[in-house]
Amino acid sequence: MSSQQIPEENLPVEQGTAHGAVEGAADPFADPGLPAHKPRIQDIDERAANRSERAVALMFTLSMLATVGFIASYVIFPVDQIVYIWPFGHVSALNFSLGLTLGLALFLIGAGAVHWARTLMSDVEVADDRHAIEATPEVKAKVLADFADGARESALGRRKLIRNTMFGALALVPLSGVVLLRDLGPLPEKKLRKTLWAKGKQLVNMNTMEPLRPEDVVVGSLTFAMPEGLEEDAHDFQSQIAKAALMIIRIEPDNIKDKREREWAHEGIVAFSKICTHVGCPISLYEQQTHHVLCPCHQSTFDLSDGARVIFGPAGHALPQLRIGVNSEGNLEALGDFEEPVGPAFWERG
Repeated sequence: MSSQQIPEENLPVEQGTAHGAVEGAADPFADPGLPAHKPRIQDIDERAANRSERAVALMFTLSMLATVGFIASYVIFPVDQIVYIWPFGHVSALNFSLGLTLGLALFLIGAGAVHWARTLMSDVEVADDRHAIEATPEVKAKVLADFADGARESALGRRKLIRNTMFGALALVPLSGVVLLRDLGPLPEKKLRKTLWAKGKQLVNMNTMEPLRPEDVVVGSLTFAMPEGLEEDAHDFQSQIAKAALMIIRIEPDNIKDKREREWAHEGIVAFSKICTHVGCPISLYEQQTHHVLCPCHQSTFDLSDGARVIFGPAGHALPQLRIGVNSEGNLEALGDFEEPVGPAFWERG
C-alpha cells in the first residue's frame, strides 16, 4: 500500500529539527571539551626539572658509551670466539657484544627522548579544527609559529646539557654503520695470498693420509694432496683446505710444453691448485690423453701440460702451480708457497 492510499490521519507526524534531533533532547555528539590541565612537578619545581634534565643527559651519555663499545667490540673479540652466556648458551662473543651495545645505544636515545618529552616539554593539549589538505598562507604561518613555540617550549636552547649530549649521541650512532662496512669484504690484509704450503712441507695423500712418494704417482693418474700437519678436525680445516688443496699429476717430461712447469716439477710430477679460478669450485675431472682437467661447475678447462692455462670456459687465469721436490726421506715436499693467490680473482689481487 502506497502512502497515497494511507489515510492522512494515520501518517506519522514529522518531528525534530532539520538535523533530525528530537527537540529538547541533549546532543549525543556534543564536544565534551578537554579536561583541565594539571601541571607536572617539573613545571612548578625547578629542582625536579633539573633532575629530569640530568636523567636525560645520562641516557644520552650512556648511549655514546654504548656506541664506543660497539666499535671497540670489533677490535676486542675475534670472529671465531665462542663464549657461554646464560641463558643463551654458547654464542659468538662478537655478535653478542655488537647486538648488545648497538641495542643499548639506540634504546637509550629513544628512552632519553621520551623522558625529555614527558617531563620537560610542554604537555598542554591543544585542539584544532580540521582543515583542507591544501594549506593556506595563514595555516603555513600558523605552522611556523607553532614550530617556533615548540622549539621554545622544548627548552633546547636553555637546557644546554641535554642539547649537547643529544647531539653527541646522534653524532656517534651513525659510526656504527660505518664500522659495519667491514663485513662487506675481507680487510686489506694478505691472508688470501698465503696458504699453508711452505718450504719443507710434505705432500700428504688426502685418501690415505700418508706422505706421497714419487713412485706412488704413475703416469696418467690424478691424486689429491694437502699440506703436512693439516688435520680434518681442526676448526679452520675448511678455510685452509680451500686454499691449499692440490692436484698431483704425472706427465712424461717430453710432453710438458711450459718451461717453468717442467722446472717446477719432479720427474714429470706436477702439482697444481685444485681450486678453479672462476668461482672456486674443486676440480676433479681429468682426461689422461690430453692432460686436460675440467671444472664440473661451469666447464672451465685447463691444460696441465701447458702451465694449466685456460683453454675453455669462464675462468680468468691459469691454475697456480706449486714448486715441488723430494726430501731426504724420499717423500714429495713443497719448495715454497704458491707465487700467486689461488682460486678466483679478488679485489686485493695485485
